[in-house]
Amino acid sequence: MMKDNGDQINEGLNQILEIINAKGDTGELNKIVERSSNDLDQDMDDVITK
Repeated sequence: MMKDNGDQINEGLNQILEIINAKGDTGELNKIVERSSNDLDQDMDDVITK
């Protein structure tokens, strides 16, 4: 399901805060990147199927 603009902004801000809070913890940073990649893949799938 496509997210509206407000949801995308909120997710982006949450990711920034998670990165700041990770404070160099590479395991946590890798999880954040993986989640972001999965979210992008899902958004692309949603666009293609419309």
